[in-house]
Amino acid sequence: MALVESILKSIDQKFFHAEIPYKPMGKYVHFLTVRITESYPLFQTDGELNKARVRAGITPENHAAISRLTMFKRKQSTPERLVGRELLRNYGLITAEECEYNVKFAMDNPDCIIYGFAIGDSGSEKSKVVVDTAFSITAFDESHETFTLNAPFENGTMASKGEDGSKPGEITSRINQQDHIKPQVFFPSIVTLKDPTEAGFLYVFNNILRTRHYGAQTTRTGRVRNELIGVIFADGEITSNLRWTQAIYDNLQAENKLSSHDPLDEDEVKIAATSAIATLMSEEFIVHEDFVSDRFTSLLAEIKSLTGNEESLKQILQQAHKEAKNYNKKHIKQKPETDKTKSEKAGRK
Repeated sequence: MALVESILKSIDQKFFHAEIPYKPMGKYVHFLTVRITESYPLFQTDGELNKARVRAGITPENHAAISRLTMFKRKQSTPERLVGRELLRNYGLITAEECEYNVKFAMDNPDCIIYGFAIGDSGSEKSKVVVDTAFSITAFDESHETFTLNAPFENGTMASKGEDGSKPGEITSRINQQDHIKPQVFFPSIVTLKDPTEAGFLYVFNNILRTRHYGAQTTRTGRVRNELIGVIFADGEITSNLRWTQAIYDNLQAENKLSSHDPLDEDEVKIAATSAIATLMSEEFIVHEDFVSDRFTSLLAEIKSLTGNEESLKQILQQAHKEAKNYNKKHIKQKPETDKTKSEKAGRK
């Protein structure tokens, strides 16, 4: 019996597994997320912002093609799993020495089992978290700015002191241009967790809520806020990020809420997103139960009260860790202990 079964009151336990299953069992939970930029992040490859040429909307009147900014799946999932790993280290469930991201995976903690890993010949685990490319609601031209970057000297000017071979007082050419995504650009994104336990559901939910920075990690910008507007439990996958984004665009266009000069209004976007997903789900042919609007508000309040309390958060993390260790013992090939490993264990006793 899962430790957190007695904690969540808003969701029927039929949506969760008692333990992490080895094979797909047809239970899905979809987190309906609208990612909102709050500074000037960079989602780029080879120095250019990622973008795609797609149809503006679904309805015939919005069939014109536009370029949209794109947020690739790894640029979404990696920051979220790193936030989860930070929490696991903070509460003493993993250490940097035994499990280092993309270097050495311990294979027996919630991050490794839920988000997956691959270690060459040593083994791999497929991610149970499915994230696809997200698209901006507004067009590329309306959603980015080109900045001119410079590198001032210590005297606060662009004038050289002559220490780099230039003449003293000469204005140097240390100038570069870089495209940045504007603040208040919206990226609807559906994050899917396959075959969740209750602790796994809370672990992924908490990671999405807590993650605040996405994009190029070498910059001092990249602030993004995740606004969840609902979760959907289903026996299959639901609509794509692109189709949801196009449906939101249709709704905003129908209400004359789109303007090339002003950022979108957040409340209007959330209303349009909720309406769009309701329409799209009515067209689905899978079994699903939707937690949106008022029903989601009460669930979100309950989850925030749990993850905002240190004791209940530790219980959730400990339960998720216990489930991951049990999965590791049952389904992941164990490495034979070397003499070095045995001596290290003996030294810790």
